[in-house]
Amino acid sequence: MLTPISRVRWPLAILCGGALLFLYFFGLTRAGLLGPDEPRYAAIGRAMAQSGDWITPRLWDHPWFEKPPLLYWATAAGFQIGLGRDLAPRLPVATASVAFLLYFFIVLRREFGERAAFFATAILATSAGWLAYSHVGVPDLPMSAAFGAAMLTAMRRPRTDTRSSIAAGVLLGLAILAKGLVPLVLFVPALWFLRREWRQVLLLLASALIVAAPWYLLVTLRNGEPFVQDFFWKQQITRFLTAESLHPQPLWFYVPVLLAGLFPWSPLLLLFFSGRPFQEKYAPFLLAWFAFGFVFFSASRGKLPGYLLPLLPPFAALMGIALDRIHERSASIMLLLAASAGLLSLVPTIQDLVPAALISGLSRTEIRFSPAWLPPALAVMLGCAWAERTGRRLLAFNLVVALVTLSVVRFVWLGYPLLDRTASARNRWFSNSESITCVPRDAASERYSLDYYAGRDLPDCN
Repeated sequence: MLTPISRVRWPLAILCGGALLFLYFFGLTRAGLLGPDEPRYAAIGRAMAQSGDWITPRLWDHPWFEKPPLLYWATAAGFQIGLGRDLAPRLPVATASVAFLLYFFIVLRREFGERAAFFATAILATSAGWLAYSHVGVPDLPMSAAFGAAMLTAMRRPRTDTRSSIAAGVLLGLAILAKGLVPLVLFVPALWFLRREWRQVLLLLASALIVAAPWYLLVTLRNGEPFVQDFFWKQQITRFLTAESLHPQPLWFYVPVLLAGLFPWSPLLLLFFSGRPFQEKYAPFLLAWFAFGFVFFSASRGKLPGYLLPLLPPFAALMGIALDRIHERSASIMLLLAASAGLLSLVPTIQDLVPAALISGLSRTEIRFSPAWLPPALAVMLGCAWAERTGRRLLAFNLVVALVTLSVVRFVWLGYPLLDRTASARNRWFSNSESITCVPRDAASERYSLDYYAGRDLPDCN
């Protein structure tokens, strides 16, 4: 028999400790704010804390209606309690991620068993997409966490449980406050499964409206047509229907994004061909959650990798169920876990690739393979093979989890300072703050980051 988790508590302790101390909270400030979005959102949150106006988002005194306020509110609260310019935008996101992972485990344990819940939560917690967006102050993760919690609550809600309907609605309302109308569209599969319980559905939607509507009403009353045109028409509708907001991508764009987002667990996608995860009670709900969202985002003209984030939890759940349900000493499981370990040999290569990709784009970046992690990856591959052949699947799985944790620690310790020097303006600003009075031509890609650390909107240098 495969060992149940109830008899081996230390893997769960390693997961929780690793997630809290290393995977999500370790080294959050070792790199300055990155890209155009993170410093821009952080500047808006800081402005809210300084001005006391928590209704109209403002970037350098100009209304900025690209996103709803949930992330700005969390960042502003971080500034008010003294977290600092790098931690205030990131700590709320990391905390939301860990809170969702705990809820994810609790719900899956009740419905699918402790071991399946452990597998699924560990897969999600150590997947590249979920980890990466938990370390940056952008709204994709907060929306995904709130929306995922709403879906899980709706999935297991008893027919007459009013409190669960209200809770699901509150969570959905928070998701709408995080990223607009997209969570409401993605919630359609849940509404379909609940279609015979129309009273509970109305209660759920009313709860979401009560949470989300006040801000939308107040910001519209204060700003009128500019908010409606910019937020609803340009950001919500035009971005989906046209490529006017940039980011045009082909129909198949999210296939490689999904594989990258699940790294290093991408090989486990082959478990779906076994059919085991689809025999469970809530498997159709999880599958509809993913499939509907995947088709919706693929149909959009504008595409970004972060859009796929709310679809990772149901996929991780199905993968965890499959790992638990397939019989012991499976040759296919042995090969797939070994393949996942083998993919971790790419971590040094990815670490060297990320800074250049952030600056120049992935298509313009030369890829050079680094063999530094081949020995530990091969050792874990052999360990996985031995553990699975001897009926110790939990051990085989945790060997991969441990290697992921070590790779993340390595990336944060060595890779983040490199990102700080090459892809963030923090180092440039604190090294030359007295002489920087405008944005140099060679720092145009760092404009928002440089403005953020300067605390003002710098003009272009002539």
